[in-house]
Amino acid sequence: MSDIPSMLGSAFLKDRSDALVAVGVVVVVMMLIIPLPTVLLDLFQSFNLIITLLILLIVLYTQRAMDFSIFPTILLVSTVFSLALNVSSTRLILAQGSDFGGQLVRAFGNFVVGTEGTQGLVIGIIIYIIVVAVQFLVITKGATRVAEVAARFTLDALPGKQMAIDQEYSSGLITEAEAQKRKSDLQKEVDFYGAMDGASKFVQGNVTVGILITVINIVGGMIVGMTLHGETLDVAVNTYISLTIGDGLISQFPALLVSTATGLIVTRSISDGTFGSDVTQQFSRQGRVYWIAAIFLLVLSFLPGFPWYVLLPMSIASGFLAYRLNRREVRREAEGVMGKKSEEEQAAADQSNEISPVAPLDPISLELGYGLVPLVDKDQGAELLERITKIRRESALDLGLVVPRIRIIDNMRLDPAEYCLKIRGVEVGRGMLRMGMYLSINPGGVTEEIPGEKTRDPAFGLPALWISEDQRDRAERSGYTVVDPPSIIATHLTELIKRHASEILGRQEVKAILDTLKKDYSAVVEEIQGVLGIGEVQKVLQGLLREQVSIRNMVAILETLADYGKLTKDLSFLIEKTRQALARQITMQYVDEQKTLHVITLEPSLEQSIIDSRLETAGGVVSGLPPDEQRRWINGVLNTVRSVQEQGYYPIILCQEAARPLVKESTKRDLPDLIVLSVPEIIDEIRVEGIAEIQL
Repeated sequence: MSDIPSMLGSAFLKDRSDALVAVGVVVVVMMLIIPLPTVLLDLFQSFNLIITLLILLIVLYTQRAMDFSIFPTILLVSTVFSLALNVSSTRLILAQGSDFGGQLVRAFGNFVVGTEGTQGLVIGIIIYIIVVAVQFLVITKGATRVAEVAARFTLDALPGKQMAIDQEYSSGLITEAEAQKRKSDLQKEVDFYGAMDGASKFVQGNVTVGILITVINIVGGMIVGMTLHGETLDVAVNTYISLTIGDGLISQFPALLVSTATGLIVTRSISDGTFGSDVTQQFSRQGRVYWIAAIFLLVLSFLPGFPWYVLLPMSIASGFLAYRLNRREVRREAEGVMGKKSEEEQAAADQSNEISPVAPLDPISLELGYGLVPLVDKDQGAELLERITKIRRESALDLGLVVPRIRIIDNMRLDPAEYCLKIRGVEVGRGMLRMGMYLSINPGGVTEEIPGEKTRDPAFGLPALWISEDQRDRAERSGYTVVDPPSIIATHLTELIKRHASEILGRQEVKAILDTLKKDYSAVVEEIQGVLGIGEVQKVLQGLLREQVSIRNMVAILETLADYGKLTKDLSFLIEKTRQALARQITMQYVDEQKTLHVITLEPSLEQSIIDSRLETAGGVVSGLPPDEQRRWINGVLNTVRSVQEQGYYPIILCQEAARPLVKESTKRDLPDLIVLSVPEIIDEIRVEGIAEIQL
């Protein structure tokens, strides 16, 4: 309840500010039509001066152009306001003549010019022409050109910057929220420079119209003064030219400030600091340039005719500044050396200390021999980094597992052509490559044998050959699968991630998944947190990943765990129920085009023996068949699987729910990739066809 008054107050202030802005814009437009008293004219001209000065100061103290995003709109409003004042002052000057009472116009016409009479008029006209020329030919023209180039380059660079953001997000360097924020800022930047390209034309048009109004004031004033007011030529000249000069100067001075601000904001696109901080930093980097300037000024001060009383103090000041900058540079170098020594002393102390900090292990690392470093060198057109990014993205889509960043390092202890893959510091895969050669894999059914160095595919262990590039076309025509070295590492890495996905998923990753889901599915996350701990959820997810079951449908998994977790904490039971909740996802991977699932079944007595042999251990349920029966069981599985493969079918075992985890656990050593399904995992629209039965 205490927040209600503050909310009402902020809403009231917002509505009031919007109303004031709307009234102000309407008043500016009406000023073009309705005559103003001289008092209001002086007030609005003073207001115009202070507003344009504030705009210039805000630009100087703004770190990024986007921090002053309303600048193009302010530019339009201030230009219209200035023109409205110019029209109002022109109306009063022509109507009142020598009786005109605008104090600011007369002040600029007399005080700024510095003298009265004919000489003052000539000086005033010259000053006005110089101001207009500087603004029109230098500042406005340059700012307009820079705005055009900045808008075009910003728009051209937009696709590349968006791709860079997507790549950083895909590689895990930034979160989705940060990626969205960067894209939003990028779009705002493009819109800003596009608006500045058009807004700069307002400033240029304001200068042009100001010149036209000045000419009209002089010519029209002379005509009105001599014909309608009956003034003599001298009086008309002194009156209208003086007032026109004052009016022109007071209108062009705010325009000059706005033009300067426009040039500053479009030329500072590459800076992240304020203008003052950048000037201080970049003008104080080199002390030697001030020594040169000091010597140059000193030489000039001794030359005949030069003002030594000006040049000599400037030379002394430059020399003093150079001395201070050199002192600071020496002090920084000394601090750097001391800091380096301190780091070396600290390292030596850490080595001599018996207790050392524990260095965290990389979740996944790829170690390369020095001969394979070109595979990750972008300067040599390496594609491996991009492929690894793609692998991480595909793993997130296929398994629902966001793979941590993969660290790539060179290892001098490896052979030059060798690579090694590690998960949490433990080696899980290794291979040898031949740079400049291709791996030709025999998938079976090769029509022609080709010569080459015999080897094996490191990812699947298939027979392969190393061949040269000139044999590539021949090998492909003969039925070989030909891959280059980056593809070998990428394929090997993909298979290892799938095979060891359960090891990659830790408690911290599970917590990150729950925290992300909580934003959109807070009910199910809060419920599961009250039923199971993070460790128990991790064990269930690891059990799914261990059998290549994607955990991308995390909502269904958590809802199932919330339902059955209240009944039991048996992880094997929870994994089976979760698999059944994902039945469609699991079984649809293995059906043919007619939605038929070809399976291997178990002889009923054998299946019951396996169920009866169930043992509970700390690592989960296992099959406790006697050794001779276990050996006959594995031989029967191997023979049946071989027979099914010869028939052209993928081996899939279908059994009861109680037997499924036992069958999988008892065969994982001999057949780690064997698919084992339970009857409740078969959805209704799938037709099951038995193609073999395992018997002892």
